[in-house]
Amino acid sequence: MDFSFLVENIFAITWQQVVMYVVGVVLIYLAIEKGFEPSLLMPMGFGAILVNLPLSGVMNQVSEGIGETHGIIEWLFEVGIEASEAMPILLFIGIGAMIDFGPLLSNPKLFLCGAAAQAGIFLTIIIATFMGFELKDAASIGIIGAADGPTSILVSQTLGSNYIGAIAVAAYSYMALVPIIQPFAIKLVTTKKERAIRMPYKPQGVTRQMRILFPIIVSVIAGLVAPSSVALVGFLMFGNLIRECGVLEVGFLMFGNLIRECGVLESLSKTAQNDLANLITLLLGITIAASMKADQFVQPATIMIMCLGLVAFVLDSMVGVLFVKILNIFTPKNKMNPMVGAAGISAFPMSSRVIEKMGQEADPQNHLLMHAVAANVSGQIASVVAGGVVLQYFANMG
Repeated sequence: MDFSFLVENIFAITWQQVVMYVVGVVLIYLAIEKGFEPSLLMPMGFGAILVNLPLSGVMNQVSEGIGETHGIIEWLFEVGIEASEAMPILLFIGIGAMIDFGPLLSNPKLFLCGAAAQAGIFLTIIIATFMGFELKDAASIGIIGAADGPTSILVSQTLGSNYIGAIAVAAYSYMALVPIIQPFAIKLVTTKKERAIRMPYKPQGVTRQMRILFPIIVSVIAGLVAPSSVALVGFLMFGNLIRECGVLEVGFLMFGNLIRECGVLESLSKTAQNDLANLITLLLGITIAASMKADQFVQPATIMIMCLGLVAFVLDSMVGVLFVKILNIFTPKNKMNPMVGAAGISAFPMSSRVIEKMGQEADPQNHLLMHAVAANVSGQIASVVAGGVVLQYFANMG
């Protein structure tokens, strides 16, 4: 009896697949040993190994005598990402449920930081275009600068980019490396004296009605300005609306008392923040690995995308800082710490913690956390709106 089939796949392994095994192990190492985005990098790394095994059963294939068989990871990719972008969008419900917009509502000026810190997206799109990438790929690469993995996946998939796997890996890897990347970028454009600027936190009253109406109003405005952003912004704000209903004791939702007692949504809020977000994140990580097959991933363009993703992150942080410095020229009596502008990226809450830590390094009595959080949640909104704008503009061009 011939048992050679048990070892024949070993000799079918290519050097590109070996590279992907190394990539997978590195992602798992960063997740487990370094604690960088473990709920996403670990399944993404393990999935990269699974999909690159020769004739892997997790991918669709045609077998002699059996016919076509459907692999679970490819099926999840086709249904959860390719067909409807369901997984990235559903994840926004969990993200929205985690966000407290209270600090931002008490200081609306910080909305500007979120808008300014998205400049790196559009600058990177221009750079990628000059480097020879097609417009759909350049737009998808630029979105890495949103510091928002689900948005990066959604935009690249919707525009039909050829580099979805590389873009997803770059987006989530750099999100995990925010504590390393941002201090470097911020120190390039600030002095220690500027980093030591204090900002007293004086929270103004944010009413129950404001908290409930805010996600509704943002969804409507974003939908009118950039209709393609409705799925992104709408599900993010829906998650936040669940949160605000859940954290209130008893409240009325206006508009005909559609939901009388907001307190009954507390369990939904906790589910969205924990169970839903964790489940979708795990599935999204291992599912996106379907786009990390060796023949698509191991190519010079992947290295260029990783470099451009880093450029986008650095530019976002630097532009955010420079914007606040310009703003301070016009408001000399109420100066902001320039570092708060860098928190305008979407990497919530990692960026906020980085700003707080750097502020205390410059002055142990300097506490910037609440201001940084406000700018950070503003960046969460701005990033999904920017994603919608990119989708609308480049989809129309196509």
